[in-house]
Amino acid sequence: MHYVATKICRAGEIGLNGNLFGGTMLSWLDEAGAAFAGYLCRAPNMVTLKMDEVLFRRPVKISHHVRIYARVVRVGTSSLTIEVEARRFDFDQEQEELVCSTRMVYVKIDDQGQAVPIEERLRASMNQSLNDRTQRT
Repeated sequence: MHYVATKICRAGEIGLNGNLFGGTMLSWLDEAGAAFAGYLCRAPNMVTLKMDEVLFRRPVKISHHVRIYARVVRVGTSSLTIEVEARRFDFDQEQEELVCSTRMVYVKIDDQGQAVPIEERLRASMNQSLNDRTQRT
């Protein structure tokens, strides 16, 4: 997985039960995933097509640091499927704990909002990386 972002939970993002709002976490995952997809595709215009199920495994409290990681799991003609994980960092234990994960699909679009192909050389490079990773496991 590639490190993409760190977010710090603030008081204004907490619900009545003292945990981070789930919608805020989804927003963080979407923003990090889109930034990662845009970086890989060398394109500022990536839109979210789909987000799979998200299971919230651990709560996030005020001042917790959440690290977001991502990796490509599929490359299409104009889309990327990305696995995204949020991990809460425990400073005392110096370890990360999985908060939630999901798969998201992003589509490269033009200025008119129409899907456009990802450059062939970039698709080939990403597919090669996927093949290399698969052969190692």
